[in-house]
Amino acid sequence: MRDTKVEQACQAGEEFSKLYYDTIDKKRHLLTKLYQDSGEATWNGNNLKGKEAILKFFTDLPTSEHKVESLDCHPLSGSISGGQITIIVKTYGTVKYPNNSLKAFHQSFILTSQNNVWKIISDNFRFQDKSDN
Repeated sequence: MRDTKVEQACQAGEEFSKLYYDTIDKKRHLLTKLYQDSGEATWNGNNLKGKEAILKFFTDLPTSEHKVESLDCHPLSGSISGGQITIIVKTYGTVKYPNNSLKAFHQSFILTSQNNVWKIISDNFRFQDKSDN
């Protein structure tokens, strides 16, 4: 039997990932609604603090088309997150930018529930380059 918290985390993670990638690809101006005020993001080594800095960075990037190929979600223990309902969402997929070839990426989010709305605490995005090995 599956754990109810795991099922809730999976459902929330799936809904969140659809919302996030739709926003980043089609409605970037609304991106700040997804982050906590003090949220942080790392995009291929670029460290961003606060939702306004995150919005400015993403607004300056070219338009994108993300396709999520796999998703993993699980809850964090309340003792780790100070009693907050917190989940980790990990995605893997491809992204296409104008005049560039399709690139593989992986991204991980730590989300917390604020007034029954999921907000990003931490966001880490990396391109996945193929190994020569």
